[in-house]
Amino acid sequence: MTLSLSFDLAAITPEEGAPAPDRLISGNPVFRTWNIEEADGGLYAGVWEATPGTWRIAYDEWEYFHILEGHSIVTAEDGTQHHLKAGDRMILRPGFRGTWEVVETTRKDYVIRL
Repeated sequence: MTLSLSFDLAAITPEEGAPAPDRLISGNPVFRTWNIEEADGGLYAGVWEATPGTWRIAYDEWEYFHILEGHSIVTAEDGTQHHLKAGDRMILRPGFRGTWEVVETTRKDYVIRL
């Protein structure tokens, strides 16, 4: 087992997906996820991309992410909006509820801990 991993997306076939139909608010967003690491104890890392659309989000996990490109708006249940563009970073903690709106196709790298 190697003790280091690079984010070489060309070597990984992305998984495709979309928001669950009951969470979709608008648009027809498509997700692509390049899973780079799945470690024991519920730790995940990789790159995620989504096309425009809006859906409800509900976090049971902890996630750190860094926006690589695009524009998204994460809105908390209390109405607080976070406009996210390339270079922005954020942590969403378990219990966070709100919406994710992709204004321009967005790509982020992430680390998730269950």
